[in-house]
Amino acid sequence: MDKKDLVGKVIHYYDKIGVAVIKLEKGLKVGDKVKFEKGDKSFEQTIASMQLEHEQVNEGKKGEEIAVKVDQVAKDGTAIYKM
Repeated sequence: MDKKDLVGKVIHYYDKIGVAVIKLEKGLKVGDKVKFEKGDKSFEQTIASMQLEHEQVNEGKKGEEIAVKVDQVAKDGTAIYKM
């Protein structure tokens, strides 16, 4: 993927609840289609919901750390790109 489409990186993954905490490099909204990529593993999904400080939000801004429910394992360091 193109570096300019980088939205952020996973800084923590909660495997029991399938939630990734993403440190945002640029804004991300509910409904955005993104690709999670680390090494040879990747998957795509649409952001269905996100939380900031345990509150539901519709968008995250650059510099924020948001929590997103993910369909597959997204280990620390996984890059997220906008589709």
